Amino acid sequence: MTAIEVNNLNKHYGDFHAIKNVSIEVEQGEIYGFVGPNGSGKSTLIRSILGLLKTTSGSASILGMDALKNGAEVRELIGYLPSEVHYYDEMSSRELLEYSARFYKNADLSKIDSLAEYFQLDLNKKITDLSFGNKKKCSIIQSVLHQPKLLILDEPTSGLDPLMQNRFFDLIEEENKKGTTVFFSSHILSEIQRMCDRAAVIREGSISAIEDIQVLLEKQMKKVRVVFATVPEDKTLPIGSQHEKWNDSKLSFEFVGPVGVLIDWLSKQDLHDAVLVEPDLESIFMNYYQQ
Repeated sequence: MTAIEVNNLNKHYGDFHAIKNVSIEVEQGEIYGFVGPNGSGKSTLIRSILGLLKTTSGSASILGMDALKNGAEVRELIGYLPSEVHYYDEMSSRELLEYSARFYKNADLSKIDSLAEYFQLDLNKKITDLSFGNKKKCSIIQSVLHQPKLLILDEPTSGLDPLMQNRFFDLIEEENKKGTTVFFSSHILSEIQRMCDRAAVIREGSISAIEDIQVLLEKQMKKVRVVFATVPEDKTLPIGSQHEKWNDSKLSFEFVGPVGVLIDWLSKQDLHDAVLVEPDLESIFMNYYQQ
C-alpha cells in the first residue's frame, strides 16, 4: 500500500487551472519532496489530497483511503503542518497542544514538555502573544504528538531561525527512522536536497519531473564567474557549460553536470578569483523544465 497516490488530479477555479492532471505516488517509509516556486500549486495539491478542497476531477488517496469519504480515519493517521497556522488566540500553547491531542487515540502528552524545551517554546504564553516562528514551533509539536504514520509538511521551516530549522530537520529524520512517511513541500531546494529521497517538481500546476535527488543534483545549474590571472589560449570550457560571456580576463557562464568536472577544469586554470553561485529555484526550473 502506498502512503499517497494521486491520479490525474485537476482543480479549476473557473477558467484558471490551478492543478493540471497531476499524478504522483509516495511509497511508505520515504521522505518525498514536493518542490516548486511560490504560486506553482503546491498548497492547492496538498489541500486537495487532504480533502480540504473539492477537486474538479481525478482521484487521491492517503494510506489507501479517500480523504473525503474516510476523513476521520485518515486524520487519525496523519500529521499536517500547513504553511500558515491559525489558532485560538486566547489559549496558551500548552492548552492548545493538550486540546488538539485529545482528538487522537495515540497522542503522547508527555512529549509536549520535552518538545517545547527542544524548540525553546514558552508553553505558558498565549497564542496571540507568539511570534510567527513560535506559532510554527507549536504547529510542529502538534503534528507529531499522535505518532502519525504520514507527515504532510507545507513550507515547514518558514518563520524558523537557522538553529530551529536544524532541530526541525533532526526531528523529522528521527520520525522517519521510526517508520513515518514524510511528504515535504518546499520552494527551498537545499531543504529538499538535505531531506528527501525523491522529489516531484511542480510548475504552473503541472508536474514537470519526478526524480531521485541524486539525479536532480546532477542537473542542478551553477552560475560560474572567474577572473583569470592569465587568459588561456584554449578557451574551451568543460562539457556542460552554456551561455558563456567573456570580458577581457573575466568570464561568466552556467554549468550543468557533475560538479567534479567543473572543479577539475577550474583547478587547471591560472585564476585570480572564482565564484560559484547556486541559482534560485525558479531559474533552475526555467532552465530544465520549460514546457
